[in-house]
Amino acid sequence: MQDSQDLLAANQAFYDAHEARDAEAMFHLWADDEAVVCTHPGWATLLGAAEVQASWRAILEGPGRNQFILTNVIARADGDSGWVCCDENIVAPGGTTTVAALNCFVRTPDGWRLTAHHGSPVFSQHPKA
Repeated sequence: MQDSQDLLAANQAFYDAHEARDAEAMFHLWADDEAVVCTHPGWATLLGAAEVQASWRAILEGPGRNQFILTNVIARADGDSGWVCCDENIVAPGGTTTVAALNCFVRTPDGWRLTAHHGSPVFSQHPKA
């Protein structure tokens, strides 16, 4: 139970850093590893800490400010790895949109750190099977 709560707290810190446009907080949340990957909505997959950090710096220093309302949040911790999937309901100056996201974490001595983020735009709602 505590692992899942800690994992959810790390995931929330990711979105808090994004909303605050805090690059240092964002970098602290990522594993310092060349195996990290990040796929922003509409972007090709970025590989390695340098590419991932450069992308976040560009996003956080760019125009606009986003607010995230997370829904459909599911977390799973299994040993030293875990993931959180959610829908990012994004409120931005130009309107709103929804991105389906998967955030993968690894446990380190300093807590949970991101190893992967994948965001995919949601174009329509599909009925549940």
